[in-house]
Amino acid sequence: MSTTLTTTAEASPAATIAPVRRRRATRPARAALYAALVALALVYVVPLLWALSSSFKDRSDIFAFPPTLWPESATLGNYTTLLATQPFWSWMLMSTVIAVVSTAATVFLCSLAGFGFAKYEFRGKNLLFDVMFSSMAIPFAVIVVPLFILVAKLGLANPFFALVVPWVAPAFGIFMMRQYTEQSVPDEILDAARIDGCSEFRAFLTVVFPLLRPAVGALAVWSFLNSYNNLLWPLVIVAEPEFYTVPLGLQALFGAEGRQYDLVMAGSVLAAVPALIVFFVLRKQLVNGLTAGAVKG
Repeated sequence: MSTTLTTTAEASPAATIAPVRRRRATRPARAALYAALVALALVYVVPLLWALSSSFKDRSDIFAFPPTLWPESATLGNYTTLLATQPFWSWMLMSTVIAVVSTAATVFLCSLAGFGFAKYEFRGKNLLFDVMFSSMAIPFAVIVVPLFILVAKLGLANPFFALVVPWVAPAFGIFMMRQYTEQSVPDEILDAARIDGCSEFRAFLTVVFPLLRPAVGALAVWSFLNSYNNLLWPLVIVAEPEFYTVPLGLQALFGAEGRQYDLVMAGSVLAAVPALIVFFVLRKQLVNGLTAGAVKG
């Protein structure tokens, strides 16, 4: 008994020192990681702060040297001029409506397609999924002309339909919902719903879809921002100024004679408000959806 106690007592200092050494060894690595994260945050935050500051500056002060992060004499003239001379609220309404409709359609169709790929077996399933997944590697600039011709041939050249229909079933959304459905929806739940007399579509709506809430939130944020910030496709498909979206309207201001940077900065700040609202409303679902499956046990 005494031998055992002596051995334990002799071993305990080493056992105590080892975790301390590991903690000390990880401190430099942790400090380097935090420094890298701070530097990366500054890369994203500083341009946003500069845009916010510039929206309160006169045009001549925006590119003053040395630059100032905050204007010496802040003014709301850029905002009042923008709202008085440009149909900004019309741009905002167009972008928001298109983004909301596109997001709702994307969430529903991608969830339904992901459910089909995850829970059903049919001929050519793997080939179809591989073809769909490989389409994510094709840059949009490559397909913009064929897509425009297809939309025109189908009679969907109306800006509202053309800005929504091509984006309602993205490959990324289908892939994301398939993966989440496979991990989070047990087959036993579907079997129980079928025994209770549910049709396949009703089982999806009442049983499966509520379980996909984290992934749905993440997909909704991604889809809304992707649609709301889209510039290239509206630039190709929209010709009438009354159908301009916010990015297209700000591009028109930027390309106008004199480069109206002051109005562009004010419009950019106002345009960020709907995106920030969507992010803060769905931030919990976004985090849960992005981290789903990362922790097991």
